Amino acid sequence: MSSFNLNNSYKAVVIGGSAGSFQGIVRILSKLPSDFPLPIIMALHRLRHVRHGFVEALSIKSALRIIEPTDKESIKKGMVYLAPANYHMCVELGNYFSLSTEEMINNSRPSIDITLSSTAYAFKNKLIGILLSGANRDGGLGMKNIKEKGGLTIVQEPTECMIDTMPKAALALTEIDFIMNIDQIIKFLIELNQQYK
Repeated sequence: MSSFNLNNSYKAVVIGGSAGSFQGIVRILSKLPSDFPLPIIMALHRLRHVRHGFVEALSIKSALRIIEPTDKESIKKGMVYLAPANYHMCVELGNYFSLSTEEMINNSRPSIDITLSSTAYAFKNKLIGILLSGANRDGGLGMKNIKEKGGLTIVQEPTECMIDTMPKAALALTEIDFIMNIDQIIKFLIELNQQYK
């Protein structure tokens, strides 16, 4: 029985992270099974001019397939989608992605707020939002929107973060459901996986 009172009605997991989040992301992805039942949508701050190598670095230890989606690409379960460098990535109501090069938000493109907020609008109470270490406030408003749409919200324990500005921004804006370290987030996702068996 799950210690988190989980159910199998969730449709997606969305993860935001910036400075200090890469190692946590690698650890999470390395522990998830190849049959993880939900799409994982990730908006991570990254260097705008580095187009290649990031997906490959994440894929080394992951059993799940990781891709950067193209504009209008459909969202499929069991895939990991990473916002491409220098693009905002939105989730649309027809269960597909849209990409844009509109102005930066919080000095960032991709904007974590845009990805989290659009995913909240598309999936509502069927969404799990996770916000990790980061050096600015991007993602805080997105987590607030996930909470307001009925989704489940998790932030990385600030004392574990390399830089705690991002999770603290979310905690200041809304009542987050869980504050967890990376190991607890992994345990949560593995228990979630068991609910779909």
